[in-house]
Amino acid sequence: MARRVNTRVAITLLLLAAWAAHVSAAETKRYGKPTGAIAYHRESGSFGFAVDAKDSRTARIDALKQCSHPKCEIVASLSKDCGAVANGPRKFVASRGTTRQEAETRALRLCGDRCEIVGWACPR
Repeated sequence: MARRVNTRVAITLLLLAAWAAHVSAAETKRYGKPTGAIAYHRESGSFGFAVDAKDSRTARIDALKQCSHPKCEIVASLSKDCGAVANGPRKFVASRGTTRQEAETRALRLCGDRCEIVGWACPR
């Protein structure tokens, strides 16, 4: 009897996993690959981002709206990767990476001394 219950549980778990994979594939097909954007305005420190938008244009518009400064600009477009913005005394740098940590590390390395991360975003 215990073996029969374990078999039913295993079959149920397999069916749930298959259903979850199907739903995930359907969402990717419906919206395309995960898309995002980062907007930034250095002088004001305003930062905005969008993740998992239906397309690149929507991501850019949403990031600019969230940034909320009239002179914000898109500094990174994201697609299945993460982005980070580092700001320092002389410049700011936007960088991308496969993870948040990688994006932040690259941005800090490219920015130079006394830079700090001011924002990041990761679609899915």
